[in-house]
Amino acid sequence: MNTISTSVKDKLAIITLNRGKSNSLNREMVTELSDMLHNIENDDNIGGVIITGRENFFSAGLDLIELYHYNEEEAKSFWHLFLNFTAKITAFKKPLVAAINGHSPAGGCVIALACDARVMAEGKYIIGLNEVPVGIIVPNSIFSLYSFWLGKANAYRNLLAGKLFSPEEALAVGLVDELVKPESIMTAAERKVRKYMAFETNTWQQSKLNLRKELIVTTSADQSKDLEIMLKQWWSPSTRAILKSLIESLKPQTPKGA
Repeated sequence: MNTISTSVKDKLAIITLNRGKSNSLNREMVTELSDMLHNIENDDNIGGVIITGRENFFSAGLDLIELYHYNEEEAKSFWHLFLNFTAKITAFKKPLVAAINGHSPAGGCVIALACDARVMAEGKYIIGLNEVPVGIIVPNSIFSLYSFWLGKANAYRNLLAGKLFSPEEALAVGLVDELVKPESIMTAAERKVRKYMAFETNTWQQSKLNLRKELIVTTSADQSKDLEIMLKQWWSPSTRAILKSLIESLKPQTPKGA
């Protein structure tokens, strides 16, 4: 695995996102995460999972720099891959807790939303779905995942506004479940996931799947029509201009005189 690392401690798997400074999600990373979760779900020696990041980033979301340069077929393939991954992680039956150690906008937030609980580090971090200001149409499956935790009215307002929350704001609206000091985040996440792991396995897992039934149906549904609309906008001059401007702002500044 080139973009994630995994360790196992007393039947608890810890997946650490490990792709550069910001853990931005590209094709390789989404594929590796999907494969790892599939392996863990089918491993009777693992009872639960924590997903976390490193330094000040859980994940900054999709790697827009890489995605911007995809051709039409590559872009379509990637978005199918990402939406399929979202469906798979939503339907993951074992206890899954996000230890959000830093910034987690957009795609990073989607991963956290698919978990059973979210513990976030205190600090000057952001979390939320800001796709609309970036020119990306949000598919219904992502809105469903967001509204599962925030409620439809709150999800609607904040998604259309592209709202990014501070940790305190995220706690207040139900986007995260607990705030802790950065140095305590793994301890808090482990405490939460092991509480789930202590219950009778089949009872807990089947209850999770029952409670998520509608959400699983929505995220697993054929999203070809949504994707077609989304990709049409992705290639529009207005969205390409927004993305180009955003990418330019992300690039390292060229020293004067160079």
